[in-house]
Amino acid sequence: SSRLARTQAGARVQRILGLSAYYHDAAAALVVDGRVVAAAQEERFTRRRHDAGFPANAARYCLQHAGVGLDALDAVVFYDKPFLKFERLLETYLANAPRGLRSFVAAMPVWIKEKLFLKTELRRQLRELAGGESRLPRLLFSEHHLTHAASAFYPSPFESAAVLCLDGVGEWATSSAWQGEGARLHPLWEIQFPHSLGLLYSAFTSYTGFRVNSGEYKMMGLAPYGEPRYVDTIRSHLVDVKPDGSFRLDMRYFDYATGLRMTNQRFDALFGGPPRRPEDPVDQRSMDVAASIQQVTEEIVLGLARSLRRETGERRLCLAGGVALNCVANGRLLGEAGFDEIWIQPAAGDAGGALGAALVAWYAGRERGREPERPDGMGGAALGPEWSDRDIASFLDAERIPDRQSPSAQLTGQVAGLLADGAVVGWMQGRMEFGPRALGHRSILADPRSADMQRDLNLKIKFRESFRPFAPAVLAERVGDYFDLDRPSPYMLLVAGGRGCDTGTGAGGLRGLERLRAVRSPLPAVTHVDGSARVQTVEAAVNPRFHA
Repeated sequence: SSRLARTQAGARVQRILGLSAYYHDAAAALVVDGRVVAAAQEERFTRRRHDAGFPANAARYCLQHAGVGLDALDAVVFYDKPFLKFERLLETYLANAPRGLRSFVAAMPVWIKEKLFLKTELRRQLRELAGGESRLPRLLFSEHHLTHAASAFYPSPFESAAVLCLDGVGEWATSSAWQGEGARLHPLWEIQFPHSLGLLYSAFTSYTGFRVNSGEYKMMGLAPYGEPRYVDTIRSHLVDVKPDGSFRLDMRYFDYATGLRMTNQRFDALFGGPPRRPEDPVDQRSMDVAASIQQVTEEIVLGLARSLRRETGERRLCLAGGVALNCVANGRLLGEAGFDEIWIQPAAGDAGGALGAALVAWYAGRERGREPERPDGMGGAALGPEWSDRDIASFLDAERIPDRQSPSAQLTGQVAGLLADGAVVGWMQGRMEFGPRALGHRSILADPRSADMQRDLNLKIKFRESFRPFAPAVLAERVGDYFDLDRPSPYMLLVAGGRGCDTGTGAGGLRGLERLRAVRSPLPAVTHVDGSARVQTVEAAVNPRFHA
C-alpha cells in the first residue's frame, strides 16, 4: 500500500480491483482514481445464491466496463488476511481441545490445501482471467473489518463521521468502531471472536429453521408475528450486555467456535425444545424466539452506537457489516442513537468488502484529496452490467418471446396503468444493483394498495414463505405523506412506521401468521403486521425512469 501511495503524485490514472471470495457473497469492484465505477456480485452471473467462488465473471465485467485488461490495473486487493484467520482458527481449537476434533479434522484439509495458500490460488485465478498474460498487477491484502469501514465511510457524503462495523467475524474482529476524517480512518476499538452479534443472530436463525448466512432476512421478517417473551432468558443466560453496549456470550450454549452446529442441547433446553426443522410449519415458539433476539439485537446495536456518539462527538454515523442489513435496528438508530445523519453501505455484507478493499488501497497514505459526493459516491448502487435494446431484442427473438417496443415517454405511463389494473410487472432498466436489494433496476413491481398482493407475490411468483414482507418504493419528495420518515432512504435500509396504520398487536384477536389476514394499512402489501415498512425513497436525479 505504501508503494501504491508513492505513485499517486503523478497524473496517471490509478485503477484498483477489489475482490471478496471463498466465504460467501463473492464480488468484484473497480475503483478508478478513487471513484467507484463498477461493482457486482458473482451470484448475479452464475445464478447460485451467495456464490462464494472466485468472482471471475464479476471481475471480467468490471474490466470490460472500464475497457481495460488486467495488465492495466495498479493493484488487486483481497478483502481479508488468510493467515490471521488461520491463526484464529488454530488458537480457538487449541483453547477448546479436545472439543471440536470432528470440526478440526473437517476444516484443516481445506485450509491447508486452499485457503492458507490463497495468494497462490488468487494468482492462478487472475492469470486465467487474464488469458495467460505474463504480467499480473500487484496483489495486496486488507483486514476484513478495515474493508467494511472503508466501504462505509469513503463513499458516504460525510467529511467526518463515526463508523460502526458489525458482522459474524473477519479475522478476529466481530464488531469494530472507527472515526473517519477526510481521507483517514482511525481505529478506535473492537470486540473479538467468539463474542459476535452477527453469529448470535445467525445462531437463532439456525434454531428457527432457516439457513445461516441467507436466512437472517427471514427471521427478521418473522419477528413481528411473535412476542419477545424470551428477552430475559437471552440476557440472563446467553449474552451479558454492558451499559456501553459491549457484550460477551456464554459459549457453553454455542457450538460454532469448534463444532459443526451453531447451537447445542443446552441451548435447546433453554428454549423448550430442539430447533425447528426447515420443512416444519413455522410455530408460535419460533415467532417468539425471533421477536426476542431481534429486540436484543436492536438494544446492543443502539448501545454501541450511543457509546460511539459520546466517544467521538460525531454527529454522523456510517454502518457496514452484515448486521447493518438489519433495517429494523437501523430504523431505531435513526431516532434513538443521537446522530443527525446515518449512511449505510448498500452492499453492507461481504460483497461490499470487495469495494472497501479497493478503497483502502486507493486512500493508503493519503492525507487529503477526498471530496465527499452528494447524495453519496455509490451512484444509487447502479454499478452492475446493463443490456442494450439490441441485446434484449436478440434474446427475445432467440427465445421466441412475444414483445413490443414503446417510446420511453410512453413506457412509464403504460407500466403505471398495468400496475393500477392489478398486474405484476418485471422491471429491468439501466445498470444492475450492487448489493442484496432490488432498487428499481431489477425489480418486481406491484400495486401496494391490494390486500392480497403480498400473499400472491410470495406464493405464486417468489415461491417463498407467505409472511415475507415487501418494500415500498416512494417518491423522495412525498415520503412523509405515507411514512414516518423525514429523510432519504435510497437503499431500502431503514424501517419506518406507516401513516394511518393499525399498530395494535391484537389484529382483531388474530395471532401468529393468522395476522396476515388483517388489513392494517391503506398500503397493506408493503406494511408489515407491526405497521412498519422497509422504505426506498426514489429521487429523479438518481433514477429518473423509475421515478417517472
